Amino acid sequence: MYPVLIIAVIIVILVLILSVVTTSKAYTYKHTVDPLEKNPYSDSDEDKEKEKENSSH
Repeated sequence: MYPVLIIAVIIVILVLILSVVTTSKAYTYKHTVDPLEKNPYSDSDEDKEKEKENSSH
């Protein structure tokens, strides 16, 4: 009975340590965002301003 309990506790502690390490690595990861490409279907404010300028000429 005790060997099974000891093995179970070791597994629980191992899983806890691995989850803490993984979570701490995830929080320290530096995420990057690619710049947006010109999308003809976007409704950004810059696109609307350019359309107004082009239509007034």
